[in-house]
Amino acid sequence: MKKNPLENMKHVYTSIIPMRWGDMDAMGHVNNTVYFRYLEQARIEWYAFIGREKNAGMETVVVNAHCSFMVALTYPGEIEVRTYAGMAHPAILDYLENLGITSISLLPVHARGDESRLLKMGLSNYWGYSSIGFFAPENRYWSGRPDTTPVSEFRDMVKALHSRGIEVILDVVYNHTVEGGRGGAMLSFRGIDNAIYYHLPPNNRAEYVDWSGCGNCLNLGHPRVLQMVMDSLRYWVEEMHVDGFRFDLAPILGRDRDAYSATSSFFNAIMQDPVLSRAKKIAEPWDLGPSGYQLGYFPAGWMEWNDVYRDTMRAFWLHQWPTLGEFTRRFAGSSDIFKHEGRMPSASVNFITAHDGFTLQDLVSYNHKHNEANGEDNRDGHNKNHSWNCGVEGPATGANVNALRKQYKRAMLATLIFSQGTPMLLAGDELGQTQQGNNNAYCQDNEIAWLDWENADRDLMEYVRELIRLRKQYPALGYARWFEEESVALANSDFSIRWLSSSGGEITGDVWNNKSNYCMGVLIRTNGASRDCLILMNASAQEVVFRLPAGRWQLELDSDGEMKKGTHMEFQALLHPHTILLAVPH
Repeated sequence: MKKNPLENMKHVYTSIIPMRWGDMDAMGHVNNTVYFRYLEQARIEWYAFIGREKNAGMETVVVNAHCSFMVALTYPGEIEVRTYAGMAHPAILDYLENLGITSISLLPVHARGDESRLLKMGLSNYWGYSSIGFFAPENRYWSGRPDTTPVSEFRDMVKALHSRGIEVILDVVYNHTVEGGRGGAMLSFRGIDNAIYYHLPPNNRAEYVDWSGCGNCLNLGHPRVLQMVMDSLRYWVEEMHVDGFRFDLAPILGRDRDAYSATSSFFNAIMQDPVLSRAKKIAEPWDLGPSGYQLGYFPAGWMEWNDVYRDTMRAFWLHQWPTLGEFTRRFAGSSDIFKHEGRMPSASVNFITAHDGFTLQDLVSYNHKHNEANGEDNRDGHNKNHSWNCGVEGPATGANVNALRKQYKRAMLATLIFSQGTPMLLAGDELGQTQQGNNNAYCQDNEIAWLDWENADRDLMEYVRELIRLRKQYPALGYARWFEEESVALANSDFSIRWLSSSGGEITGDVWNNKSNYCMGVLIRTNGASRDCLILMNASAQEVVFRLPAGRWQLELDSDGEMKKGTHMEFQALLHPHTILLAVPH
């Protein structure tokens, strides 16, 4: 009898990977004593997700988190710490809800393997960017409680987050697999049909195209591979009830052959799919392939990680080198990048820090990366971080250094939350989390990467909660459309914006390009004058007397904490160095 050619496909589509952590040896081979555990996958009754409409557009506040390090704290007597069940613990749900988070973007949870190099060093691919099972949740985050499976526990986690109005966005890695390049492990796709699943050089079919930097690239230009990816995405939406995806190295997905195209087979399939077209889609808009930097060139309806925003805001506050013109473009949603084909400011996912790079605390504590623990002689990780250690490399005991670091952190956090676009926080930044200067902790499943809840900065947590509350309270801080210039009558627009100099007039002409001016005001006017917002920023090291717009103003936030909320201001205000203020009409 002729073998069914689809027989092997069941291994690609399995929802449980039948092996435990450690069942793979250092050579990437599965041991003979593989652990099988199949339980009936009972469907569960889902809560109606009340947050699905609420979290639309500019009301979204994302936290970038790892399913494990988000819950790396101790609950005495409970075994589900650092698991899907732990993520659904009431303490975590209360924390996220009280902070004001609307969406949690989880690092990869697809079943994964670990590269042989890491296994030999006693490490693992902790971030999870080494997928092998695109339909199965990773077993390492399963508590193993009786009458549960990884699938059921993951579903319960999603259900619990939805019950608090929090969306679940999965970081997905459809650009490569853990099988790696030539000489890598044969675990699945390579054995089923190597030439179909992977991009291979046309002149040497024994090698692999490597636009990912991880040894191989999945070939979504082939209809069967595209079908598998689409089936996987629909499975996680329809069966696991997630709300969207962040696509790692997303340009690879748009390469049917070599060149990237926003009208590739993958993007067209997503647009036409009745399920996936409605899910949130976030692109990491770069890869290592030809013309691999594609920020702003993804289809309408997609959001993108905006690293130009990240670098501009870091440099503005810590180094004072971007011009006011560059700063305002990023602050107002990066219209030069995203204002085309009907795209809105929400397409720009603004961030100061993410899992890949320094934490916020390390950004103001280290001039140089310190990745020695990764075993790559500190060659890995970003070299251009726009960081500043405030005079001392690493932890500091001096009160002046720590006070300066506090000022910078609070100013950058306020800038992020008050900017137009979709703000994304790195989980732990609000706690004052450090990774000891490691800006590439992908293989550190230990205290370097775990959140230190015991030593959390409670004042900073409350400060971030207040920032998010203010963004939600004042529509001007989260306007869903592009701002109109002040010259456009307010009768024709809900909002307009004015850019103010410290002398009280408009910023005009050469002032935009003056590299010695790092103080400015932003007046966002609305049709309801009581909802106007005035934001004053001083990134310089000197105090600045700022002449205020006409009227009386009430202080809502001072990042430096020198002035109390509710303080009345008229005529002028004294801005301390490295400070941002928010005021509203009184």
